Amino acid sequence: MAKVSKKRAVANKKVDADKLYSLKEAMALVKEVNTTKFDASVDIHVRLGIDPRKADQALRGTVSLPHGTGKTKKVLVFCTPDKEEEAKAAGADYVGLEDLIAKVQGGWTDVDVVIATPNVMAKVGKIGRTLGPRGLMPNPKTGTVTPNVGAAVAEVKKGKVSFRVDKFAIIHNSVGRVSFPAGNLVDNASELLDTLVRIKPSSAKGVYMKSITVASTMSPGIKVDPKSIKEKE
Repeated sequence: MAKVSKKRAVANKKVDADKLYSLKEAMALVKEVNTTKFDASVDIHVRLGIDPRKADQALRGTVSLPHGTGKTKKVLVFCTPDKEEEAKAAGADYVGLEDLIAKVQGGWTDVDVVIATPNVMAKVGKIGRTLGPRGLMPNPKTGTVTPNVGAAVAEVKKGKVSFRVDKFAIIHNSVGRVSFPAGNLVDNASELLDTLVRIKPSSAKGVYMKSITVASTMSPGIKVDPKSIKEKE
């Protein structure tokens, strides 16, 4: 059994494993029990009552977090030369086509988001096996396949994040950093949860939000009462 550090032991005592906290309580507590010296990510894990194997329940989408993620995302844009200036002006970190495709084929994937114009997707498709498993493949559903590359880049830089349910029907997403005021973390988490409620599949039966857990990179998990979210349905 792994030895627990003194800081983690103290943190564990502050979190009641059997209690369901309100979102506001959870975000105040996650800041209090963070044990890292760096500005850790605050993540939310939402287990949904859906079957991801069914096409209409394989949830994915995007949400614009009001206070951003606290991390500047590196954005790559695949486009034709006529769109390059638009992408660069919006803050894209890498812009191009053939040269960047070759770079990715060589194993490079040091970016957070990949955006592409529709007219280059046939070429981008060739590196789908590299981008797909890393969650980087551009997709119209997440707004990353678009002719409006400038607007797409700007949204990502401001705090637009994508989400997708995993095979266990859980959504895992960062909603900020422990340095954020608790209220900002609540706002960001609420935006994501409200979005999940809004896109609930009509075919999903029974309890939709089964469990919600909040944690920083190295903190114990803090359970949030799903009923406090469901009231917004």
